[in-house]
Amino acid sequence: MDTIIQAKGLHKIYGETIAVDNITFEIQRGEIFGMLGPNGAGKTTTIECIEGLRQPDGGTVQVFGLDPQRNEYEIRERIGIQFQSAALPARIKVGEALELFSSFYQHRVEWPPLLEKIGLADKKDALVSKLSGGQQQRVFIALALINDPELVFMDELTTGLDPQSRRAMWDMILDMRTNGKTIFLTTHFMEEAERLCDRVAIVDHGKIIALDTPANLIASLNAENRVIFNCSNGLNLELLKNSTGVIRVERLGERVIVYGKKEGLLSGVVNTLETNQIPFSDLRTEQPSLEDVFLALTGKEMRN
Repeated sequence: MDTIIQAKGLHKIYGETIAVDNITFEIQRGEIFGMLGPNGAGKTTTIECIEGLRQPDGGTVQVFGLDPQRNEYEIRERIGIQFQSAALPARIKVGEALELFSSFYQHRVEWPPLLEKIGLADKKDALVSKLSGGQQQRVFIALALINDPELVFMDELTTGLDPQSRRAMWDMILDMRTNGKTIFLTTHFMEEAERLCDRVAIVDHGKIIALDTPANLIASLNAENRVIFNCSNGLNLELLKNSTGVIRVERLGERVIVYGKKEGLLSGVVNTLETNQIPFSDLRTEQPSLEDVFLALTGKEMRN
């Protein structure tokens, strides 16, 4: 396999704070690799060390087999970076921004088709500062792709995008992988990571606490499936507890949540309700997700 990124024992300290604590991982060519974690977990510092924007205090990093600190310009020609937040001159137009960034690279693509692909062809002559937040985000994505990079860093790719634009970006990312590009993705949207990523690393307190495919991470949780419905009358929860596949039952007002194993759970709950002539509404099922894994590993408390 062709290793694009290799980090071994990566370490970074700010004063008394250990931002990155002995992180080791590899990313292969053509892979969509996700890094997830709470705020302050060490994701940004890790990525900045890989991009060559920060000097690690320990460990080694290689990108394309090169040292990001010693081979900065050679690596920059081959990567694209879409920042979570960035700034452009207030009076610059979309086309002017793409033309400017295009001039920074020896190898680049024609930018009008790129604008077409991200749905901003009609905004070529618009001021970037006058675009909506979601449109500005798409401009920064285009700027990250202007040099036709082999490796693309996407930081909060779809923040500020409407559902249609988000799905379009997902399709574009999958198409990039099909064309052999490697994607390093950070996101707070668990659904995004679950749908796009070949592998996911979950980071907390500067350490990788889990690294695997989304499917394997979800399976490792061994979590129950859920059947959720509304019931306004005096439902006897003991009836449901004796249904096929049920492990436990919770009631929150009119909402009833039934937890259990997948086999026979839904049919068991529905049969119990219909047999006992219990009216119900808004019934739905939920399966364990990457979000369940994330919360189980990092906790549910809010962090600054």
